[in-house]
Amino acid sequence: MPQVNVSIAGRSYLIACGEGEEAHLGELAAALDARAQQLGTSIGQVSDARLLVMTGLVMSDELSAAQTKLGERDAEIARLRAELASAAESLEKAEERLAEVLDGAAARIESIAARLAAA
Repeated sequence: MPQVNVSIAGRSYLIACGEGEEAHLGELAAALDARAQQLGTSIGQVSDARLLVMTGLVMSDELSAAQTKLGERDAEIARLRAELASAAESLEKAEERLAEVLDGAAARIESIAARLAAA
């Protein structure tokens, strides 16, 4: 199992990962480190453990908000798909009614044409 050496908040950690996931793990660690540095700058001196917990909570909050927004978007997509299906059904019914009206009009025109031809 591959291992990646990552640096977060000035400390190095050797983390195991799945085959082929090394680069992704490095990117995740870099993002966590950047957020920890940003948070550390804004709140001042705190222990490494506390900083990492706070960073994890901030990132978890952002993930939660993104998941909520994604759920809202999924619900909106479902609603729009239902509206589209309903509109398609209404359109199909309207087309059927129009075809019936046109068939009736064609029959009347043919009837008139036949009477005129016989006259």
